[in-house]
Amino acid sequence: MQRRLMRLVLLSAAIVFPQAVHAQSWQATAGAQSPDKGLQALAFLPNEIWIHAGDSITWTFPTPEPHSVTILKPGQVRPTYQTGCPGTTLDGSAFDGSACVNSGRIVTTETTYTVAFPSPGNYTLVCLVHANMTGVVHVLDPAAPLPHDQDFYDRQAAVEQRDLLSDRDGGLGRKFGETAPHDPGGANANALNHKIVVGAGEIVSTPGGLQSVSLMRFMQPSVTIHAGETVEWFSSDVSGHTITFGQEPPNVSPSTPPSANVFSDPDGAIHAVISSPADSVHSGRIAPAPQERTGLAQASPGVTRFRVTFTRAGTYRFICALHDELGMTGEVIVLP
Repeated sequence: MQRRLMRLVLLSAAIVFPQAVHAQSWQATAGAQSPDKGLQALAFLPNEIWIHAGDSITWTFPTPEPHSVTILKPGQVRPTYQTGCPGTTLDGSAFDGSACVNSGRIVTTETTYTVAFPSPGNYTLVCLVHANMTGVVHVLDPAAPLPHDQDFYDRQAAVEQRDLLSDRDGGLGRKFGETAPHDPGGANANALNHKIVVGAGEIVSTPGGLQSVSLMRFMQPSVTIHAGETVEWFSSDVSGHTITFGQEPPNVSPSTPPSANVFSDPDGAIHAVISSPADSVHSGRIAPAPQERTGLAQASPGVTRFRVTFTRAGTYRFICALHDELGMTGEVIVLP
């Protein structure tokens, strides 16, 4: 009788005090790429996810293109890449909405970054390296039902990756290999002989935020000119790039400034003169003028064009120091 009574007490306790809900660990990715690494999906995949308070999300980084996982507190202005939150936050930290959480610039595919979410709310997710890479994390009360499971998010991530990298409308394909026009007039009409388009990109708006795709290539990877002529590089990409000859700066990053032998032209472009293939020149970050300035300033803000005048014959090889490992290289062949 006593044993039976004990079983009834335990059964009643189980009814009154239901078993605690275990926290779940969710999986997502930051970035994706084509087999030749030329096309880079600058996106959180997926970029909208619903979880319970107490759950965590682990992001993986499958490409060598750097990204950050940065979660902003409500109302926070997007910080700069250099500032961070400020700085970085340890892997596995909790985000409750009171302070920003930031992975910092992650550049290795062997790294993961996990964030726990103890408090309900809707939280903005951004990459500080790429302005057009955002998302949202919806954290629900543990008693609320979740709309999707991990299998759904895996499928959604695969669909978003496919759509970004397939370039269904052909826009990037049309841009690749285009011949840039000669400058039709203006102060540099007599000196400027060739233009090189630096990259190409498109932005996609989704309910979760912004995703983008970049073609990490110089559109004219080889040009031939004569000594004394000038080449201009300008970016049509959603990402920033560099034009770097010779020795690249140590620990190069988007905030690395132009080399000391770069000067400004009256029209706002920056310019260098090279007389030998052994010369070293670094443009700093070249990017289209941002539509939103607040919180997005980088080194050399507003620099959209870079020029080099070649005074002697030779083959001058250049790279994007941020993306040369993706195959972003080129050459200028200078004839006498």
